[in-house]
Amino acid sequence: MSTVQPLQWHGVMPAITTPFNSDLSIDHDFISQHVRWLIEQGCTAIIPCGSLGEGATLTFDEKLAVIRTVREALPSTPVIPGIAALSTAEAVALAQAAKQLGCAGLMVLPPYLYPSDWREIKAHMSAVLTATDLPCILYNNPVAYKTDFTPEQLVELASEHDNVQAIKESSTDARRISGIRALMQRQIALGVGVDDCLLEGVAMGAQFWIAGLVNAFPKESVRLYDLAMAGEFDQAQRLYQWFLPLLRMDTVLKFVQLIKLVQQEMQIGNERVRPPRLSLVGAEREQALATLQKALATRPSL
Repeated sequence: MSTVQPLQWHGVMPAITTPFNSDLSIDHDFISQHVRWLIEQGCTAIIPCGSLGEGATLTFDEKLAVIRTVREALPSTPVIPGIAALSTAEAVALAQAAKQLGCAGLMVLPPYLYPSDWREIKAHMSAVLTATDLPCILYNNPVAYKTDFTPEQLVELASEHDNVQAIKESSTDARRISGIRALMQRQIALGVGVDDCLLEGVAMGAQFWIAGLVNAFPKESVRLYDLAMAGEFDQAQRLYQWFLPLLRMDTVLKFVQLIKLVQQEMQIGNERVRPPRLSLVGAEREQALATLQKALATRPSL
């Protein structure tokens, strides 16, 4: 593999969905095509095996296979896999394997299913952070993982681990970015981790966007980010208002099913999910399709 570009902590970084074949095995051919297309559209890094990637339903070996596929498809692009598991030992092993596969960094999540107290969660996060010397993103997503890192706790972890270089803030609380910034003792890149908080996050100093609807709408996602970072908020606001009904699909319980349905309708993937998730039916599905159809009918020319 060729030399990977250094992490710059900027731009739109898709948290990719994991595509499945009809037997629910992983469609590696589609992964390769999809991630190449996303980078061609202006995205700056790829994040596999996160919550949108249904990481909790992938086995250890499947996660490594997905990471390997992305690395082979994009040998010079930073790949930053989500690192989460039921046990600390497995998360540590996954982090170490990701380094061996040539990943540029890690996105470190709290453990699945065990939203414990700060002492235990800090010990877990510290074990993963010290497992390699790779630059790491601390990922706060209390909606999905039931563990809410306060700004003080995030800064505490960053102060004790030099390889913490970024924070992905997904609490859906726009005040968190400014709260973290006020406490930081060294330069740490801040990123927006939910789709419908991009302008608010950038206004408070966020430098990158780990996004979900970008899987189907990369051109609009990159344009929105670029306008926001350039301070062109009037133009950005107009695009944002069009995009928001779709972006809000990223912040609800069935965000995986919704985003995969949008991908299918845009002919960029399929809606298959692994149980216990099931594809949308009935009124939920019809409402999602109506939202997409309205967006397409009024889609701006970029």
